Amino acid sequence: MSSIIQLLPDHVANQIAAGEVVQRPASVVKELLENAVDAKATDIKLIIKDAGKSLVQVIDNGLGMSVTDARLCFERHATSKIRQAEDLFSLHTKGFRGEALASIAAIAHVEMKTRQDQEELGHHIVIEGSKFVSQELAVLPKGTSFAIKNLFFNIPARRNFLKSDVVEHRHIVDEFQRVALAHPNIYFTFYHNGSELFNLPPSNSRQRIVNIFSGKTNEKLVPVQEITEIVSIQGFVSKPEFAKKSRGEQFFFVNNRYIKSGYLHHAIMAAYEGLLKDGCQPSYFLYLDVPPHTIDINIHPTKTEIKFDDEHALYAILRSSIKHSLGQFNVAPVLDFDRDANLDTPYEYKNKDASFPTIQVDGNYNPFAEEKPSKPSFSSSSYSTSSDNFRSRRTENASWESLYVGLKTDTEEAIVENTEIHFESEEVTASLFDDSEVEKVVNKTYQIHKKYIVNPIKSGMVIVDQQRAHQRVLYEQFLTNMTIHQAASQQLLFPLNLFFSKNELELISELKVALANTGFVFEAEAEDHIVISGIPVNVTESEVSIVLEQLLGDLQDGIPENSFSQNDSIAKSMAKSLAVKTGTYLTEKEQENLVNGLFACKDPNVSPFQKPTFITMRVEDLDKKFSI
Repeated sequence: MSSIIQLLPDHVANQIAAGEVVQRPASVVKELLENAVDAKATDIKLIIKDAGKSLVQVIDNGLGMSVTDARLCFERHATSKIRQAEDLFSLHTKGFRGEALASIAAIAHVEMKTRQDQEELGHHIVIEGSKFVSQELAVLPKGTSFAIKNLFFNIPARRNFLKSDVVEHRHIVDEFQRVALAHPNIYFTFYHNGSELFNLPPSNSRQRIVNIFSGKTNEKLVPVQEITEIVSIQGFVSKPEFAKKSRGEQFFFVNNRYIKSGYLHHAIMAAYEGLLKDGCQPSYFLYLDVPPHTIDINIHPTKTEIKFDDEHALYAILRSSIKHSLGQFNVAPVLDFDRDANLDTPYEYKNKDASFPTIQVDGNYNPFAEEKPSKPSFSSSSYSTSSDNFRSRRTENASWESLYVGLKTDTEEAIVENTEIHFESEEVTASLFDDSEVEKVVNKTYQIHKKYIVNPIKSGMVIVDQQRAHQRVLYEQFLTNMTIHQAASQQLLFPLNLFFSKNELELISELKVALANTGFVFEAEAEDHIVISGIPVNVTESEVSIVLEQLLGDLQDGIPENSFSQNDSIAKSMAKSLAVKTGTYLTEKEQENLVNGLFACKDPNVSPFQKPTFITMRVEDLDKKFSI
């Protein structure tokens, strides 16, 4: 039997390995930005076109490369970061595998320009699909520029799996924000299709967060700081009242490297226990410094997962430090029964000298005087001796009560008279029809466990899920308003200013026409907020931010291209956020209106999310339950 195992050609192996590193244009952005940071750059520019499908370019003013390094950097497992396997446990750089540039060069057209500071001329190299096309000397500024064009040109199947430009652009912005937040001392700029999205000058961590997520973020942040032998924690968490339904502002950085950790996220949620509404997520920007030998980074292709030596201790320290910060800044109540509140001294009085109290003496006061001044009264005498004091007080009281003697009698008489008044009975005594002609309605709704509504029918009873039923009613109302009728809008006396990140503002601007059809009226749009002057009739002012946050969370994976799918997505999201929730008490009238509204819908059987809204139980079914 002949041998069947053979070595793959280099270009095939490179394309397969590239799938581990380069999954979408955002992966290229991440690798190139991290290389620029490792090159000790102080100014980094990111330029993309068509959400990275046509061009991803990163320009830095770092160390640059020599002619040998410029050619060698595109070979697989060629790196300047480590020399031996033990170096993996003492890493101080972003990259260490030497796979990124080789993987990118295998599936794209790469153009690299680089020059070292001490060299007069730089090197211009062009590579297409791992093949060197040209290499020549050129006059270049200090640093390195990578231009990645036509990503996945030789793997059309991978290119077809890419999402829409909106989704790919959002992933690129996420990667850019992660690197920019980890290095606030570096100047970052970001351009998309010729327009500037971010301009982030060097600053501290707090200012970098504010520059990325709008100026309103500053008042949300609570500083966190804790230094122990195991870990040093610095950063910020948000106040509980600013928590959002959607996730997107949760950042962990370990040794200036962005990571994802569900275990550490649970520690933060435990610190917020009892402070958040159901389903809300707090924002946090936490920088953890740990000894390099206590973590293992080389466990995931994207290096976003890390193994810690002592996760349990890290969990406890993180949870307690956040609880301490929330209590220290009076965000969360602190109960300490051993502390005496009288001993608390304000900081501004700490170094002040104690002042002696001033004493005021009334020189005219004589406790042994026989005559004492008294208050003026309605009696004939203003003063009396000590033996007549009691008599004068009684005289004063009598005079005081005498003013109201007549009123008191009148009031008592009025009470007596009111007891004899007969009110008209609330029951209707007259009727347009005889009692024999009117058939009394016995169908009455009942609410069970504040979740289900039971309505009797001729054949048995209908059990309705109140939340799903209300979702169906609202969904059809919104969809009708957006597609057929122009929705009514209620004008606000004071316009609402809602602050969002730049990504969220872009999504809202694309949905503005569809939202206007539901009843929203947008008055103005600024760099970090929008102004709303009108809202739909069935939406309260306090629910506007909840509705928009839910909508942005539901459309994170992209906005449907055709208008019907877009309207359908918006109607579903608004119905989900505005529908009455399980556990809400409904009056008998509300129950009746909900049931009637459900069965007036075109498709009352299922909710907008294809879940049953009601079930029917016949009398025969109940009889079978009781049969032996």
